Amino acid sequence: MTQITLTEASQHLSDLIEAALKGEEIIITKDNKPVVKLVAVSSVKKRWPAKAGSAKGLVTISDDFDEPLEDFKDYM
Repeated sequence: MTQITLTEASQHLSDLIEAALKGEEIIITKDNKPVVKLVAVSSVKKRWPAKAGSAKGLVTISDDFDEPLEDFKDYM
């Protein structure tokens, strides 16, 4: 873990980002107090392109789905 002042961080931001991408944790301080932790965002599992049928059984539609709603009978 590296600690660096806010002033130094603003001067070397691109280098700090590269270090974080390599797994280093950088703490940025202001008035000798830690205020920001710079770490790489963990990669998100790619969900697309979806495979056909991958949601089978997860979505159901009731038998009366296309029936008029009781609230709208006055307008029909």
